[in-house]
Amino acid sequence: MRRNITLKNIIIIVFAAGVLFLFYSFFESYWLQIKKIDFADQDIPASFNNKKIVFISDIHQNYFFPRSKLRHVVEQANKMGPDIVILGGDYADSNRKYIINCFQELSKLNAKIAKFGVLGNHDYNIDPQLVRQEMAKAGFQVLDNQAQWLVINNEKIKISGVEDLIKAQPDLRPTIQNSRKDDFVILISHNPDLSENLNTDTIDLVLSGHTHGGQITFFGLWAPVTSSDYGQKYTSGLVDAPQAKTIVSRGVGTALLPLRFFSRPEIIMVNLVRQ
Repeated sequence: MRRNITLKNIIIIVFAAGVLFLFYSFFESYWLQIKKIDFADQDIPASFNNKKIVFISDIHQNYFFPRSKLRHVVEQANKMGPDIVILGGDYADSNRKYIINCFQELSKLNAKIAKFGVLGNHDYNIDPQLVRQEMAKAGFQVLDNQAQWLVINNEKIKISGVEDLIKAQPDLRPTIQNSRKDDFVILISHNPDLSENLNTDTIDLVLSGHTHGGQITFFGLWAPVTSSDYGQKYTSGLVDAPQAKTIVSRGVGTALLPLRFFSRPEIIMVNLVRQ
């Protein structure tokens, strides 16, 4: 005999699904993924062939992102033996103490060549000067509207950065100045939307975060919220922007809610490959 589905049964099913969603989404926020990307370009000098860049963004350390969780991120990054470490901004939420705690852990990141970072929009909400101070104390060069040449065997690449697109004034002049089209130039921009309006052909690769991969997605197929003016385009992964390839990290932390759904936290390891 067929049993009718009552309103009570529907409520029980919806409640159970909601509880399952919350438990899984909280678990996923801890399920760290290592994404490896081989980035091939003819402008990469021979001396930088197979050099590894570890890119970490959007930590958002707070009550739900304890130091033990960040310590695990640092340990996983160090296991990859990076030549260069790059931080993409948004290090903490809501409290200055988390900025200090965050960079005490990030100071343990090891790089054979150099460590760089920029600020994100959340960093300006707390204390941008403190962020720059703690970043430098942790051994990172702050690249907000600055650039640095890295030289190996008389061959060089440029690592540059800009201030946040929302909270500050990105200035590409240090990136472009003294850069030729055949130089290999990496730009760090917390917000990937900057890639839509670069108006220069001197940049080969942009590293960004900010969008969290949507954080809460429809089974990884679509994100209701992307924090981008360009919809789903800059949700995550390698994107063909108008002027330069852009790699967008889903980040390792969360914003607003300590939940992720089919948008796992990630560390990105970029392997430079000379074509």
